[in-house]
Amino acid sequence: MASAFYKLIIRNADKFVPARMQPLWNHPAGPKTVFFWAPCFKWGLVIAGLGDLKRPAEKLSVSQSGALAATGLIWSRYSLVITPRNLNLFSVNLFVAVTGCYQLYRVFRYNQDQKALKNSSAASN
Repeated sequence: MASAFYKLIIRNADKFVPARMQPLWNHPAGPKTVFFWAPCFKWGLVIAGLGDLKRPAEKLSVSQSGALAATGLIWSRYSLVITPRNLNLFSVNLFVAVTGCYQLYRVFRYNQDQKALKNSSAASN
């Protein structure tokens, strides 16, 4: 049922796509496929990661940030070796990896600052 509805929408939308946009529209990873829409929705992870920039470093999850960084790196590589090559998937996963790595860096810096603070207070006593 959903597939028939989707095909109906695409068939009707085909009529309105300008000629110069046809190569993108008909691309194997174009808007007619899940290979286009899945990465588009995955940008929500990037937006959530950017929203976490306001969160204090002590409240960040190392396991969550690590998982996002690792999967972002893995899927970035994958998106360049599959056929069709999917640059939309590559870009979103690269951003997921960068935001995950940056959050890990923030946690690392926080932990280092806490150790230095603890060592300096112990040395002054």
